Amino acid sequence: MVFSLFAVCVITAFSFWVSRQPGAGARGALSPPPRAGAELEILSAGITTAVNVTPSPDAQWLLRAAAQTGIPARALRAYVAAAVTANDSAPECGIGWNTVAAVGFVESAHGTYGGGSLDAAGQASGPIVGPSLNGVGFAAIADTDAGVLDGDARWDHAVGPMQFIPSTWQLAGRDGNRDGAADPFNIDDAAFSAATYLCAHGRDLSTAQGWTDAIYSYNQSDRYIRQVRAQSTAYAARTGTAD
Repeated sequence: MVFSLFAVCVITAFSFWVSRQPGAGARGALSPPPRAGAELEILSAGITTAVNVTPSPDAQWLLRAAAQTGIPARALRAYVAAAVTANDSAPECGIGWNTVAAVGFVESAHGTYGGGSLDAAGQASGPIVGPSLNGVGFAAIADTDAGVLDGDARWDHAVGPMQFIPSTWQLAGRDGNRDGAADPFNIDDAAFSAATYLCAHGRDLSTAQGWTDAIYSYNQSDRYIRQVRAQSTAYAARTGTAD
């Protein structure tokens, strides 16, 4: 188990918490969604990336793509940076920002679940905390963080815009905005951690098996895989695909 653990259907047509129990659904490899393109900010030296500089999308492209997709611009910026950085670290991965964004949509509507929002620094306006994993209707996961992240010293809860269980965050959490701390409630950190997690084990997300295995590792549900694929495909259709 990695993240959130049971489905709650809401009026906005996304599932926030989905079953992630091993064997929850036998999977057949689905063709990967097209990889969406993005225009990156050009640095003063005429390059798009540099050591210790977090890649950012071009400002005009960001506003246009946010309007086309309905993704809040602050979240979209984080998804693009997460995918670019993850691919720089693991060139064989080939993850598209639209896949990261689709996971963010299904998990928390890009950090806006319950009427929340992301501030300029990428922090969620309120804690995004899943239900108690106390074994009633879903898996039982005893507390692993003394309640530091989820406020519950007895049972774990999935947390943040990408819905990490505290024990998984301890292993997979990354500092996406390079401020010296990894925070699951920060969209930069959460998105980069999710992208890195999806790229793990040498997966090639440009292949059907690689992409399906990656999403299955995040949530072991056929329904979830189809949701992420459909949303990711829609984002690519609205913004254009990578060259």
